[in-house]
Amino acid sequence: MKHTLFITGAAGYVGAMLADQFSKRDDVLKIVALDKEPEPELLRGNSKIIWIMANTSDGSWRAMAAPHKPDIVIHTAWQIREMYGKKKRQWQWNVDGSCAVFDFAFSNDCVEKFVHFSTVSSYGAESTNTLEQRFTESDPFRENEYLYGIEKRVVEGRLKERFHAARKNKNTHVPKVFVVRPAAITGPRGRFMMKERFGLQAALSGKLSRSFIHRLVSFMVSVVPAPPLWLRQFIHEDDVADIIGMFSFKDVDGDYEVFNICPPGKPVLARDMAAAVGKRVLPISPYIVRVAFFIFWHLTRGRIPTSRGGWKFYSFPVAVDGSRITQKYGFSYRFGSLDAFRKTTGRYEYAVSVSERVS
Repeated sequence: MKHTLFITGAAGYVGAMLADQFSKRDDVLKIVALDKEPEPELLRGNSKIIWIMANTSDGSWRAMAAPHKPDIVIHTAWQIREMYGKKKRQWQWNVDGSCAVFDFAFSNDCVEKFVHFSTVSSYGAESTNTLEQRFTESDPFRENEYLYGIEKRVVEGRLKERFHAARKNKNTHVPKVFVVRPAAITGPRGRFMMKERFGLQAALSGKLSRSFIHRLVSFMVSVVPAPPLWLRQFIHEDDVADIIGMFSFKDVDGDYEVFNICPPGKPVLARDMAAAVGKRVLPISPYIVRVAFFIFWHLTRGRIPTSRGGWKFYSFPVAVDGSRITQKYGFSYRFGSLDAFRKTTGRYEYAVSVSERVS
């Protein structure tokens, strides 16, 4: 069977990667790629890509995507960085836009599988979390301050409601649904091909652009400032692609499945991060983090992504157990958390210069 895919957020880090890799498969006929941004260089000239430039929330894309009759829909589109002073617009893009994609998937009988990207952030970074604690898929979402975590929580809830409503209506088409809640995604593509991508990893490892704001941030993180409970988990971009490929192309059982996707083993602690980027740890308190986040959010009008509630995720751990996908489907992660962050091996290793490669 030749598959037709519909991928939202196809100009982003994950969406473009999935479109690129899946287009190389012999069983993929074409990929309808949607994003509000222009087609990225990674996908230009790819004969299997049909580009639609539109926002998921504006509705114009439906008439362009439907005639291609996609049997697999992968929803990665998201405005992750909070837009300063534009919460209403961001809610429209993320929440209303996601619901529009859900409507498309459930109203077109050709769609057999629907894959949705959620997040571990919605579990909530609370001061009561511990370094040893691991959230599982059965734990409730608690985030109510950090907009990214709130929106993802709301959207995942609406997807579940839509699925169960469709199941009750025997005349409604119901695709298989797979929800993934990834840890921080990284790898050579994220670190070396996304030069303007702003994040903790890029800042600490010196991969930011040379703009004034980014140079300022790089100066401030000449050490690794870390509260006592600082913790990160990473998943390699190749593992993410392999997981989504398994859901999309293999005949796996399940009707509505939810998975934390994060490799087993030790998480990355502050001392591990410092050693990986060749810096020393500077112990600080969560209060200092909170004040710094507030100042830089308003001083730079959001150019430094330190929005409300974000300080908690720098101060308190949100660690998850990603073993369910291994127990249910036998999936084996190729990279541990620290290796995913530190090593440069992977499908996009070609983007790494010889001098920067770490095996």
